[in-house]
This record gives sequence, structure tokens and C-alpha cells, in this order.
Amino acid sequence: TVPTTAGHKRQETAVCCSNRALVMANEPRDHVPLEEPMFILENGEMCRNPTEVNMSQIVLPCHANYCGELSAGQLLKWMDSTASERHAGRSCITASVDDIHFITTIGVGQVVNIAAKVNRAFTSSMEAGILVSCEDLFSNRQWKVCHAFATFVAQHTEAGKVQLKQVIPRTQAEQMEYSLAAERRRMRLIHAEIINDLLSSCCSQTVSERLDYQDAVPAERTRVESVELVLPPHANHQVSTFGGQIMAWMENVATISASRLCNAHPTLRSIDMFHFRGPSHIGDRLVLKAIVNNAFKKSMEVGVCAEAYQGGEPLRHINTAFMTFEVLDNDRKPCTLPRIRPEPVDGKRRFQEAIAREKIRLDRKYIISCKQSEVPLSVPWDPCNQMYLSYNNVSALKMLAARNNWVLTSEKNKVSLYTLEENQMLCFKVETHVAVAAEQVFLLLSDLRRRKAWDHHYQECDVITDSDEDDTIYRVVTPSVTKRGKVQDFILLASRRRPCDSGDPYLIALRSVTLPAYPPTEDYNRGEVLCAGFSIWEEENTFTKVINTQKA
Repeated sequence: TVPTTAGHKRQETAVCCSNRALVMANEPRDHVPLEEPMFILENGEMCRNPTEVNMSQIVLPCHANYCGELSAGQLLKWMDSTASERHAGRSCITASVDDIHFITTIGVGQVVNIAAKVNRAFTSSMEAGILVSCEDLFSNRQWKVCHAFATFVAQHTEAGKVQLKQVIPRTQAEQMEYSLAAERRRMRLIHAEIINDLLSSCCSQTVSERLDYQDAVPAERTRVESVELVLPPHANHQVSTFGGQIMAWMENVATISASRLCNAHPTLRSIDMFHFRGPSHIGDRLVLKAIVNNAFKKSMEVGVCAEAYQGGEPLRHINTAFMTFEVLDNDRKPCTLPRIRPEPVDGKRRFQEAIAREKIRLDRKYIISCKQSEVPLSVPWDPCNQMYLSYNNVSALKMLAARNNWVLTSEKNKVSLYTLEENQMLCFKVETHVAVAAEQVFLLLSDLRRRKAWDHHYQECDVITDSDEDDTIYRVVTPSVTKRGKVQDFILLASRRRPCDSGDPYLIALRSVTLPAYPPTEDYNRGEVLCAGFSIWEEENTFTKVINTQKA
């Protein structure tokens, strides 16, 4: 099983109700308990997270689409307005939104509950976690709709760039989200570059065999273009257009485009991570363009572009997003969709790129969103999933090391051994201190080829591939666990992270992956590592705490 954010149930010293709901947001559960947004500190003090904002809205017919369900665009507007400004104390603009997957729809008469809080503040930007749930007032039930992470940037003042105050985590759950926010930030920064590299290489595949269907719908038929005038109600008090309003307009044209392909009412299922390229202001005309890039068996991808202009100035690129739609039958099951015939040149490029993005979505869902019991120990590695696999590797180590129910088993020569039994698995944590600078410890431990010098369990260690400067895949050979047994070999992904801030540790995370070029052989027993690695904390200039954690 893969240890992901979704798979760990936390036992907290301080019980935080609404914050716990945010932590559980990645868990695939239908029922969300009704809880108050308060937590109790160890000294018994009742406190509320100062960054937390809650919104409840009853869905009226004016908020709904033609199916009597809450418009996804309206929901995006509410999410955006809930999450910003409280912590910054000033006007903020939406910089980016991570992948959003909508689990279910919301009907007229039901209540939308949105809980948002700031997980971590960086220099002038901050990450907000947003949990959306739906409440049925007649049955007193709640269920999860979606969970999102959005990045907001505080607008500059006349004095220059704004320095946001730091978030102080008060509970174990908040500390975990604070730590994981640094890893999510890294993923956002490299996301565009990695996606562009993947898309540029995907065009080597041929699409001619998929374009000759006689019943295919021409992509030109799905093209939609619309213009919106930005008025004062669409903007904040510093005349910048709300990011949620732009997303709502983009969702509207995307829905029209999807409807033209299937001649039915589509349902928005997901939105890929996107970044706002520039601001929009009151008086702008926003030009919104949408087209179906590709239709798969049960879903379709719609590409949407937003550009702005005033007067006779050239168009400014505001945002590009890719939205996935389905058409549901009477039993709420996805229907088979018509095929699409792309336009020449650019249409074929969009068609092929949509195939690559679909694979990335499936890999992300497979690695991050599944339950632990649904994912094998070793996940296949390829360039399409390396970003999410690396994120999962590091976040799993952080979550395992941060558990607060470790049991001290033995202590000798200033080395402490802790154990933890969880889901029929035994976890180990070894904690020690060394009189070596943290940077040197990190450099020594991060290259597994050096481990043979001090760990007799490493007989051989070779680099298979360097994915990037932070991720390397090794083949490791270790002795047999029995006297007459075969030696073992492992294919390990090592993900290295330097501290994001002065209070963060160095990290080296390890987990098993599979590569087609290195299958199991008869001469070796192929071993697997679920989660392992080192957390290196600098306590003084030449004094370091090293924590070695492993889930067997």
C-alpha cells in the first residue's frame, strides 16, 4: 500500500473540529460530521484558528443550472471569496488553484458549507485549504463535494512588496498541513515546466488512425467565444477582478462547448491546476474562448482561454484552464461520448496533448487520491507521474514521522528506538544526535551509493536514472533474510528536499517503484519498501538530530 495524505487517521492531542475536517478532505468518505470550528489546547483553553473563514449558502434557483444543480462556476466564486484576505489583512489576488475534483453535485434547496484556512504563509503568498461539503437540512447529513488548495498573493503597497506574517500551527493537524504546504508549493513551481516537457514529447505519437471515424463530431462545432465586461461587482476594492469570477465565466463557456459535442447537459468533474498569468481590472473586456480538445470513452477535455483588453490595446493573456466533463444517465453513471475530429495543425496538437494530460490525471488519481488498500507497494514510474510520485514519497515520510503515538521501545547510547503498529504493519523510528552539521549529514545520506561504507545491509547500489536534481532511482542489493535464501534487490526512488524555511528539516524519502527495464529476476528476491527515509533537523551549527523512519 502507498502511504498517502489520504490514508492516515491522526490522533491529536488537541482536538480541532473544522481543521480536522480539512485534514480528512482527501479521504474518500461520503459523510462529513457536523462540527464546530473550534479546538481545545492541552491546557484546556478553547480557541479558534484565526485564519479560518466559514461560509454557508443555501442553493437557490438563481444559483442553479438547467438540471436544478448548483452551477460549478457559482461554487468556484464562493470558494474564491471565502479563502482570501483574512490572514493577509489586505487585498489579495488569486495566483493559482491546484487540481480540483468534484465528487458530487449539489441540488437546489441544499446548503453549501465552505471552510477555508491558511495552511502556510510564504513571503507575499499564502496557501489556503478549502473544504466544500453539502448539507441536507431535512436528513441532517453532510457529505464532501471537493477539496482544493489555492494560492493567494497580497497586493503590493506604495512601500513595495508585502511581507506576510507567518502562520503559527497550534495542533498536530495544522502542523502537518503547514509542513505539506511547502511540498505542494514546490510542485506548483515545477508543474508548468514538467507539463510542457511532457506535452512537447507527446506529439511523436500518430493520431491519424483515430481521426477517420465517420461519425466523429468536428471540433469546430464545439468552439465557443464570449465577451464579458468587468463591472464593479466583479472586482475587489482595488478594482482587480475576482479570480473566482473569471473562473465562473470560463466554466460557463466550457459547459456550452461540452454541450455542443454531446447534445446533452454535461457535468463538470475536474479542473486541472492552473495559474493566473496576469491581472484583470474594472473596465476590461474579457474574451473567453473554449473548444473540446478530445473526447475519451466516458469523459471529454475542454480547453478554455481568458484574455483581456481595454480600448484598442492588444489582448492580455489572463488564464488557460483544462476542464473535464462527463454526461450522466438517469442512474448517475457516465455515458459513452461521441468521438471528436480535431481541426488541422493546432487542433491535432490539442488532441494529442489532451491524451497526455488524461494520462497525467489518471496517474495523479492512482498515486495520490486512492485509498491505501487500493494501491500496490511499488508504483510504476514514468515521466508522466514523476511529479506526483515524488510529492507522495515526501509527504508520506512527513506524515509517518509526525505521528504522535510512537512507543519508546528501547534507549541505549543516546539512540532511541520507537515502534508503531498500524493496519497490520510495524513501523520503526530511530532517533539520534550527531556532532555534525545538518548540511553535511544531508549530503552523506542523500547519495545511497555512499551507504555501503557504513551500512553492511547495502551490498550493491547503482544509479538507474536521475529524474531531476531532487529525485534519483537506485537499484540496491541486500543480503538474504534467511541463511539459504536468495539475496534481495530493490528499485528505490530517493526524493531529496532541502529546507523551505529555517524551521524545516532536510528530508530524504525512499519508496519502491517499478521500471519495465528492471523486472524481477530468478537470481534475486525483489523486495519492496513502502515508506522510509531520514528527517535531519539542525539544532545548532554543528549539532544535528537525525530521525530514521521506516514502514515495513
